[in-house]
Parts: sequence; structure tokens; C-alpha cells
Amino acid sequence: MKVAVIGGGAAGFFAAISAKTHHPKTDVQLFEKSSKLLSKVLVSGGGRCNVTHACYSGKELSKNYPRGEKFLKQAFKEFQVEDTIRWFGSQGVELKKEDDGRMFPTTNNSSTIANALMNRAQELGVSVHLSSPINSIEPQNEGFLLKSKIGVQSFDKVIVASGGSPKRSGLLWLENLGHDIIDPVPSLFTFNMPHESIIKLMGVSVSKARLRIRNTKLEVSAPLLVTHWGMSGPAVLKLSAFGAIDLANVGYNFNVQVNWLDTTKESELRTEIEKQGLTKEQKKVSNRNPFNLPSRLWEFLLSRSQIPEDKRWLDLSKKELNRLVNTLTNDDYKVEGKTTFKEEFVTAGGVDLTNVDVESMQSKKLPGIYFCGEVMDIDGVTGGFNFQAAWTTGWIAGKLKPA
Repeated sequence: MKVAVIGGGAAGFFAAISAKTHHPKTDVQLFEKSSKLLSKVLVSGGGRCNVTHACYSGKELSKNYPRGEKFLKQAFKEFQVEDTIRWFGSQGVELKKEDDGRMFPTTNNSSTIANALMNRAQELGVSVHLSSPINSIEPQNEGFLLKSKIGVQSFDKVIVASGGSPKRSGLLWLENLGHDIIDPVPSLFTFNMPHESIIKLMGVSVSKARLRIRNTKLEVSAPLLVTHWGMSGPAVLKLSAFGAIDLANVGYNFNVQVNWLDTTKESELRTEIEKQGLTKEQKKVSNRNPFNLPSRLWEFLLSRSQIPEDKRWLDLSKKELNRLVNTLTNDDYKVEGKTTFKEEFVTAGGVDLTNVDVESMQSKKLPGIYFCGEVMDIDGVTGGFNFQAAWTTGWIAGKLKPA
């Protein structure tokens, strides 16, 4: 049997390894259109590679995918986080868990992961072709004709692991083979706030803030980072993932409400201020920061509430106190555009999951074609989830099971 794998990223490599593991006598050839292999693996996690996330329940794990939750919940029954840890362990790669659940190689070097994949593929006899885009796929009575720079070859099965495409045109070849395509839009991006003065606080972070997109149900509690262009950090990235389609529809122009005290409600904050006796204190408001906010942020929020720095707590007027409470729990910022999150480009959209058999990853439209990774309408939040989806779908696709 001859199998072509299109794409030399995480999903493609894992699918090729899986195919050779389950079908040792198969001729597996991997085609990568660029001159580099596993490029996203190498840049992920600041060059450390966030391999997966320490979430061992398939049901809980699947909740981290804005698109593909039900599909992956089923797929994780076949290959999940423990299987990923076990597989890399079998290649001599130990993974460690960080406090937030992200998992990295103990070497803190993404090359460890890339080398493990490339070495195993080489050991198994996978043929790798670099700078070899597939120019066309032609279905035959038995198998497929693939045209690349090394000529026209016949293959029995084709695994498509070509990754996400920023434009629909990049998925046209799959549409021409009869597949339904969900229009791709960016996911995992940061918020640009060019006209908001908060950007002066770049580098300031809050361990947990509650963010909500105005006029939507999109809401999340997570760490928040202020940048020189706006806001980033897990809270923003999670919001951008779950709101990818809604935010694209409004042209990335919207308002985000920030509760700097996470889930604390306005009424609860008033009670807390009363309980702490703050309004009876002689200390200056700028010197008495009762909410453990970064000092630069606290000063900024006081200014935003029109409270002079030298004002004492006990001298605060009712209006000033109301403004402060409102700013802390109901701050509002105008977002005007987005910035892609580092080099870890992720898209929502791709091959419609109704076209794919979850048990085998085989196309329901064209048997003999299999899908894995981001080319499908699957994407996760940041934290190792996108790689886990790549390992899972790649492993299943490589089994080459009939639908």
C-alpha cells in the first residue's frame, strides 16, 4: 500500500508515524510545500513547545475547543493526553507540567519534540519530500494520482494535514474534491487599542480579570496582560478563540468590559469597602491599595476615576467612590483591530466536520482521503490544546481504518 501525507507539521508527522506503526509494510511519503519541517512546533511556547495540557478527562479536555468540541470528545476516547505523554516517553522525551496545566519537554527546548518526531519517522522509513507542494489530486478507480515536483505518482490513500489556511482560496483544492468548507477566520489573537491610554502601562499584568465583549455572551476569567498595542494574555486569547467568528463579523471593532477584580460584583465591592473601613481611613487613596492590584495600574484606575492622588479615603465624595467602584468592576475599552498571537497562527474554519468520520478521520465525501489537524474546522484555546488535537487526529488518521 502507498500512502501520501500532505503537510510536514505536527499532525502530518504524527499521521505518518501512525501509518507506519500500524502498517509497517506500507510505503509512506510525506510532502511538505516549504523548505522547513515542524515549523510551528519549533516556535510554539516561546521555543519550548507546549506539547499538550494536563487534562486527563476527554470530556473536560474537549471544552477547550471553540470549534470541534463534540467531535474531539469522541476522538479523545481513542487517543488522549495520557497517550501523548506515553508516546513521547517511549521516545525518551519526558514532559513536565507547569502550574497552569501546560506541558513542556523537561529540556525546555522545542527541538527535543521536533527531533523525536523526525527521528521516529526516519526509523520507521517514512520518505520526506521538502519544498514539494502537491499541485493536484486526481481520484482514480483505485486510489489517487498526485502531482508534485517529483512527478506524478499513484497512491492508495491520502492523509491531508496541510494545516489552517488564512483564506478560503487555500482550501479550494479540497472544495473541488467535493468537501464543504467553513470560511476560515483568525483565532487566537490579541486586542489592539490604539486610542486607549492604558497602553502606557505595557508589561502590567493581573493574575485574574473578568473580560466580557459588549453586546455578546462572550465572557472569560483569566490572567490579563497590558501590551504596548492593547491587551493580551490568556483572558484575551481565550476570548478571541471563542469569539473568532463574532469578532470577525464586526470587523474587530468592539468594546470590551474589564472587571479588574475578577468576579467581584459592584454590590460585593461596596460591602468589602465598608467591611475594611476604607472610607474612614486617613491614608491617601494612592498609598492604600486594598485590592492587590499592581501599583501602576492602581494609580491609572484612580486617575481614570478622576480621583486626585493626594485625596484621602475618608475625604472621597459619594460620586468619587461610585466612579471608583464602577471603574474597578465595569471598566470599558474600545478595541480597534487585532494582532496575530506570535507565530502560532491558528484559524477557525476549514473542512466541515460533518464531512469527516470521527472513528477513522476518513472523508465521507471521498473514501481514501483522511484528514487530521487544523485543516479541519477544529481549533483550541492556547495552552497545548491545538497540539493535542493534532496528535489525536493524526494518530487516528494514520490507522487508515475504513469509515
